[in-house]
Amino acid sequence: MSQESQHGKWTLSSSDDEDPPQQTVSKALNRPIPASTDDHHSPLGVQQESTSSSSPDAKTEWPPEPPKPDGGSVGSEARQAAHYNQQNPVKFENKAPSASTKRKRETEDSGWALSSSDDEAADSSDRKRKQPSPKRTKVEDRRPPSPHREPDYKEEPEEFYETSLPPSDEIFRFYLNKVSGVEKKYNTGALHIRDILSPLFGTLKESVQFNYCFDIGWMVQQYPPEFRDKPLMIVHGEKRESKARLIQQAQPYGHIRFCQAKLDIAFGTHHTKMMLLWYEEGFRVVILTSNMIPHDWYQKTQGLWLSPLYPRLPEGSPSSAGESPTGFKRDLLDYLRSYRSPELEEWTQRIQEHDLSDTRIYLVGSTPGRYLGADMDRWGHLRLRKLLSEHTRPVQSEEPWPVVGQFSSIGSLGADETKWLAAEFQQTLTTLGKGGKALGSRNAPMHLVYPSVDNVRTSLEGYPAGGSLPYSIQTAQRQLWLHSYLHRWIAKGTGRSHAMPHIKTFMRASPDFTELAWFLITSANLSKAAWGALEKNSTQMMVRSYELGVLFLPSAFNMKTFRVQKNPFPATGPSTSFPVPFDLPPQRYGSNDQPWIWNIPHTQAPDTHGNVWVPS
Repeated sequence: MSQESQHGKWTLSSSDDEDPPQQTVSKALNRPIPASTDDHHSPLGVQQESTSSSSPDAKTEWPPEPPKPDGGSVGSEARQAAHYNQQNPVKFENKAPSASTKRKRETEDSGWALSSSDDEAADSSDRKRKQPSPKRTKVEDRRPPSPHREPDYKEEPEEFYETSLPPSDEIFRFYLNKVSGVEKKYNTGALHIRDILSPLFGTLKESVQFNYCFDIGWMVQQYPPEFRDKPLMIVHGEKRESKARLIQQAQPYGHIRFCQAKLDIAFGTHHTKMMLLWYEEGFRVVILTSNMIPHDWYQKTQGLWLSPLYPRLPEGSPSSAGESPTGFKRDLLDYLRSYRSPELEEWTQRIQEHDLSDTRIYLVGSTPGRYLGADMDRWGHLRLRKLLSEHTRPVQSEEPWPVVGQFSSIGSLGADETKWLAAEFQQTLTTLGKGGKALGSRNAPMHLVYPSVDNVRTSLEGYPAGGSLPYSIQTAQRQLWLHSYLHRWIAKGTGRSHAMPHIKTFMRASPDFTELAWFLITSANLSKAAWGALEKNSTQMMVRSYELGVLFLPSAFNMKTFRVQKNPFPATGPSTSFPVPFDLPPQRYGSNDQPWIWNIPHTQAPDTHGNVWVPS
């Protein structure tokens, strides 16, 4: 059947077999896909066979070949599609489509037969329609490909990797990642993974990497040579075959240990991205949005919070010593203990032995579980609501202050906005102080920033950037109402309009978008799995996934609001204005804009590399 809104038209076929409420089915790939998925990578990362992991002394080329996905993650399917399109590009053919084929999105040849949703009205007059698939050139049989493929861009000059310490008096300690392919000034003050692990930040003794996706061979090479044999623990959420392959990746590296996060609720993921770095000089925490794979560190917009260097407490200090005014030490220890893992006990002890009192941010985490009573606001969006209630004040304004959310993936949010987004989630995002009844909270607009098809098409990576944006047609067709909320990705102020976002940010802005009431950077996308959802008449909170973010509140910086920094680059010194990663106010989708959907063809126009997008 044909579904249409102002943001796009998709041609869908009716089916007698409707999707179950908790999962949809990828007909093209004949595998189940969770309804709420949050990231774009295969569960294992970007290497599969043991040959994919280079030896400790081998030079790691970029980027390696992703594995074939073995499970049901929509993110893994999107990542595979991106890799397939890069390996087997389909060039754009400038042929005018006929009126009958223009904008159709289904082709039997490529397997796109999508079932309609229970929420949509079936139209029996609609028929399944066909659109010829772009022809791929037949490839002769040859030896299996190398585990490393050719780089997508030229080797970066050494200056790209030059490390300089951020100013010691940096106020917010919020940074964007360096991006390959933008003007140099837009990387001045940005950080690459090699910068974070540089000896300029400390003499590393041991580290922990929490993440969703790993390329272990590449990750090890990002450590300076003198630190590559230091003990390293990987905290992951893999199971069964993908866990075995992750362990196989680490075989050449005797200094690596593993900690498996418990995922007891279906469709949950270990999505947290954090580094714990223990130095001879002290201890540091990094909370970020990048996976531990090369694709995430070069041509995407990413962000991170870099803690101060925490000194060791004097011997005999009480257990309450070293706490910050924001309760960061307590909250970090609570988060680590939620893993219920003996492997992390030594790290909780180390953290207790350090002084974290200089921290000025609040921790907002999610851990899987069903929570009752006083535990309901420990995790997820109720945790954010509690912090906004206790540490902000109502804004006295005749005009409502808009909420802005920006993300790289969208889960299944319900048949209409009242099911979650404009109900419990919006109540959280519009909370300011006790009661939250200020004039500025009434009917607050919600601006959601998610890349359009044209954003992806004109990006540095071209259409393959869409492999990092796994919004599926199966989910989109059930929530066409959402698309009226969507806004384009535009980041001229940071030079990152063409670096597709994998960063996730949420904020409350003044009506003129010059001030912020708060700002959050997080691993959590727009999904109930990440943020949690109320159950049993709002007496229970259910969270599926591990997530982690940091909340910036003006009160922690002795400010009433944050001023928005319009042009944060080049960063020449500390600023009291906040560096929002994209342009404000957000620009609403135009009449011809559509949200990027990964698993339908995009063949109407070529991308920056002259190719089109045909999922395999």
